Amino acid sequence: MVFTGIVECMGRVAAIDVSTNGTGGGSDAGPETYGYGGLVVTIDGADTVLQDVHIGDSIAVNGICLTATEFDDARTTFKVGVAPETIRKTNISDWKVGDRVNLERAMTASTRFGGHMVQSLFIIDPLLTLGLLDLQGHVDCTVTLSAKHPDPPNSVLLTLQLPPAPAASGSGGGGGGDGGDLLRFVVDKGYVCLNGVSLTVVDVDARARAFRVMLVPHTRAAVNLDALAVGSAVNLEVDEVGKYVDRAVRAALLGPAAAAAAAAGEADVAPPKWIADIVERAVDRRVDEILAAARKSA
Repeated sequence: MVFTGIVECMGRVAAIDVSTNGTGGGSDAGPETYGYGGLVVTIDGADTVLQDVHIGDSIAVNGICLTATEFDDARTTFKVGVAPETIRKTNISDWKVGDRVNLERAMTASTRFGGHMVQSLFIIDPLLTLGLLDLQGHVDCTVTLSAKHPDPPNSVLLTLQLPPAPAASGSGGGGGGDGGDLLRFVVDKGYVCLNGVSLTVVDVDARARAFRVMLVPHTRAAVNLDALAVGSAVNLEVDEVGKYVDRAVRAALLGPAAAAAAAAGEADVAPPKWIADIVERAVDRRVDEILAAARKSA
């Protein structure tokens, strides 16, 4: 499924049930009971996104692509099942009954591309694909809201902290689908998806592993980000196209095995000999130029 990152409405978490063989458990289950078992989450106040939805359709809930498994006759309330991997990757374990969540239906062929879905895709050669942010509702990790500052007269700047860089493939948060570091996919004036909201990156502090986004008045009123407290976990999705480009370029430059090791965050991945030769020749040429200039001035 593909989403635009333009939130259609906010719903409310009405119940969180522990799933037992595909059915809901007690609605009083709290985050401490989740473990790695599945959940059934009930969302109400969702009439805006339910008018044309069918069982099995996808709805982004706080940026997480989830399947509608049931809805009421009035089409105001629906249920979704949540798998263990989704719980591990997202902020669902922080959800409580009464929390507001951002909702968006999956795009159709006639949907206006109001957000940062891929609006144009150009294949220049097998190694280079250009496009805008492709939102799929596949959360990469959670980031921490580390600061909120007013941006007068009526906007707010949010600072988000990425998890530590993974040491190796298969490590936890911040790893992304290939186990690599997500920081390289967050760039100044690029795009990220936070709790399902498509936002432009104001700037990036690579040393601090942090970045900032701005909420304008309409966004502050329409989504749940402005209400979050400092320290909250926020779902992050980065550009899927960027991941594919990164993997293709690494494989072309380093070779498949070395590229996989580099993407996994493994240290001391040596470049192939042809790259080392190019660098060595460039360094030698520059040294010769410096020595020639020194002799000339002497």
